[in-house]
Amino acid sequence: MNIPMVDLKQQYNQLKSEIDSAVMSVLDSAHFILGPNVKALASEIAEYCNVSHAIPVASGTDALHLALLACGIGPGDEVITTPFTFIATAEAISYTGAKPVFIDIEKSSFNIDINQIEAAITPQTRAIAAVHLFGRPANLDALTELCRRHDLKLIEDCAQSFGASYHGRMTGSFGDAGCFSFYPSKNLGAYGDAGMVITNDDAIAERIRVLHNHGSDAPYRHSVIGYNSRLDEIQAAILRIKFKYIDEFNNARRENARRYGERLANSGIAIPSEQENSIHVYHQYTIRSDRRDAIHEALKAADIASAIFYPIPLHQQSVYRNDYMDLSLPIAEQAAQQVLSLPMYPGLSTAQIDQVCDVILNT
Repeated sequence: MNIPMVDLKQQYNQLKSEIDSAVMSVLDSAHFILGPNVKALASEIAEYCNVSHAIPVASGTDALHLALLACGIGPGDEVITTPFTFIATAEAISYTGAKPVFIDIEKSSFNIDINQIEAAITPQTRAIAAVHLFGRPANLDALTELCRRHDLKLIEDCAQSFGASYHGRMTGSFGDAGCFSFYPSKNLGAYGDAGMVITNDDAIAERIRVLHNHGSDAPYRHSVIGYNSRLDEIQAAILRIKFKYIDEFNNARRENARRYGERLANSGIAIPSEQENSIHVYHQYTIRSDRRDAIHEALKAADIASAIFYPIPLHQQSVYRNDYMDLSLPIAEQAAQQVLSLPMYPGLSTAQIDQVCDVILNT
């Protein structure tokens, strides 16, 4: 039985009539840029996340980049972040001319180690970019307190955590800005690149609105050099359909994670954990094992997909390596040798999960 990492076709077939109707409605309207679906999606997500502003942009990377710029991050600044994430987190910092300062991660959560941040703060530190990796919220109480005490901006990278919550509040609503990716495989995914920034700060929201549309604050009036980072109307229409089901889909992911946990308990394999008073939405279900490569190969032989997120920590990537030659981050480096993400999507069946686990347990 072939089991993919994510089955986007299955989800499309489930929502086909609604999605096709929404797309045809946009085509019939001939209103493709900054249209009513973009505006409605922003309003719906702002309400869902209980924030004042939601600004749709062209991708999750753009969301991070524009949020950093809107927070005043620029050349000579330092932004503390994690090395164990997709490169977009650090890339967006580099786009601004600032320097990423990599801090090791917690072994249990894969998120940034709060206890190591304070020692890395310098007079040049301006912000912390925290990632809610794999859908598990980072320690937002400690992060917000740390940022308040040191007068730092907090940028939440929520690319993998749409719908996750911490003490009853949605991820993205704690920091100065929360940045979402709607890449097709995300919990809430478009059928192309798409992203969004949320914030409760009026000034940050206004700066992003100007920056994302060619630096324009009125038609054909340009106050700054901006960017072409507009979410298109067709993607917004698709996202509005999927958004109606996001809690249902995330609950299905959590149920799948529960089943994986039952089957893999007491196996000697480290399975994902949850923290009290938070909701993990399992964008990925990531295990760790010294036998990772053997398990990876056994799953492949059984026609079951698995993936390594992430095989090389950012401070060891060739693009950054020369600047961090003396930096040792042992927990992140060990994780890169041990982690393996298993198939995870709302439509994954119990039989499929059991088949994945049978292969793992017999390897």
